[in-house]
Amino acid sequence: MQYRSLGVISAVLISLVCMGSVLAAGDMTKQKPIELKVSLGNDKNAMRFFPDKLEFETGKLYKLILHNEGKEKHYFSSEGLAQAVFTRKTQVVSADGKVIAEIKGTVREIEVYPGGTAEWWFVPVKATEIKDLKCTIKGHAEAGMTGLITIK
Repeated sequence: MQYRSLGVISAVLISLVCMGSVLAAGDMTKQKPIELKVSLGNDKNAMRFFPDKLEFETGKLYKLILHNEGKEKHYFSSEGLAQAVFTRKTQVVSADGKVIAEIKGTVREIEVYPGGTAEWWFVPVKATEIKDLKCTIKGHAEAGMTGLITIK
């Protein structure tokens, strides 16, 4: 009886391992990124993210392009997003489109100077709704520079 139970448990474990292999098929490093552009302020409204509602899907690679169209620096800050994604890299892009710096590791906040662009490459790993997106410069969030992030 005890040996039969071990056989059943072994068969279940082997089935789960094989099923996991099927569910995880594919090379995620070969994904083409889904590009999403977010403007940090613009000529009409310097204290807004455009768009201010962002939606992502787990398991897909995104290239979030943050461009500051305003006349002062802004922050793209979200602890919740940092905890819900795997960051592949973050890049600083020059005005002529060349990558001039690459940062690895967890990203909680990105500062973008006027006219500047940063790219955040990540894969969402947790479905959630995040309400902490804001610019952390004093007075900016209070003036409306906030946003909502949904990961499905």
